[in-house]
Amino acid sequence: MDTTAPLPSLAVRDIAIGRPGATAVFRRFKIDYCCAGDATLAAAAERRGVEIEALVEAIEALAPGSDNVPVDTGALIDHLLERYHEVHRRQFPEAIHLAARVESVHGDNPDCPIGLTQHLAFMFDDLETHHQKEEMGLFPMIRRGEVHVDGPIACMTAEHEDVLEQLKGLARLTHDFTPPVGACSTWRALYDLCQEIDADLRDHMHLENNDLFRRMG
Repeated sequence: MDTTAPLPSLAVRDIAIGRPGATAVFRRFKIDYCCAGDATLAAAAERRGVEIEALVEAIEALAPGSDNVPVDTGALIDHLLERYHEVHRRQFPEAIHLAARVESVHGDNPDCPIGLTQHLAFMFDDLETHHQKEEMGLFPMIRRGEVHVDGPIACMTAEHEDVLEQLKGLARLTHDFTPPVGACSTWRALYDLCQEIDADLRDHMHLENNDLFRRMG
């Protein structure tokens, strides 16, 4: 990332890679740093109706540090598998279990997220298929240094767009991860976990789209 260029002129994806903590700021302002990360910060802010000054101030307030993303490509793949693939495989079954409990107990509450269990189950099934394509196909190809990976990468990035649409549905069903007043502990734990899933999936796809896959160009 060009550290001399003004932030508004930099690509969102480059800020997300080069500034530890920037992805959390982007999530707070609802800036897409994954699939639309090639937009400049100014363009992304305008698209979301966000004041660019407030966004720049939040990014510049971040403390210096390291996000510990591996430089070696093989190590980055290992990081993606351990930090995200395996974590998602723990997150989703628990979220599905909690959602089923909430829908069963609070189904007559107008704020109950009816359909959330089914939505999470669909997301998990879709995501697992996606993971298998990466684990059995694309990632081994990258490790072997194969050069003809443009097709598989295009397929994976297209599927990431689908995940973003699913995350929009998740936010709608959970009222942007905000439980109603007086919600039980299970309901609150469910929405906390759904918000964690949202954050992890966005960071996961960002690392693949804007770091790993760009290395193959």
